[in-house]
Amino acid sequence: MPSTHTSLHYHFVFSTKGRDRSIDPKWRDDLHRYMGGIVRGLGGAGLSVGGVDDHVHVLAGLKPTHCVSDVLRDLKKSSSVWVHDHVGIRHFAWQEGYGGFTVSRSKVDEVRAYIERQEEHHRHLSFQEEYLELLKSHQLEYDERFVW
Repeated sequence: MPSTHTSLHYHFVFSTKGRDRSIDPKWRDDLHRYMGGIVRGLGGAGLSVGGVDDHVHVLAGLKPTHCVSDVLRDLKKSSSVWVHDHVGIRHFAWQEGYGGFTVSRSKVDEVRAYIERQEEHHRHLSFQEEYLELLKSHQLEYDERFVW
């Protein structure tokens, strides 16, 4: 086969440092748009970005040449700088780790809808509960002592 064809979609989840509830609804949408722009600037497709006051979900299409950890490092660093410079919260930071889950093309719309319903979703479920559910649904082994 003389050409390469890929469909590589990822659902990333990460929280603010210490799960600090610092993402204010007044500027949250601007942050999410900016984060989608970061993904696009890195050569990916920022398909959906959403979340609530203490965490964010990113649905992204990436190329096979992307290194996931590099994309997340750049995404978190650039968005933190944006919060420092545009919102004025100098202590804002993201947690060190992240959750990264592959998404089949047939499930992209479902994950996008899930991300867009975050405010509704978190009226009944904490970030910690949601994150553990994600780990379980993707059958990832974890030790809860080291998750938080």
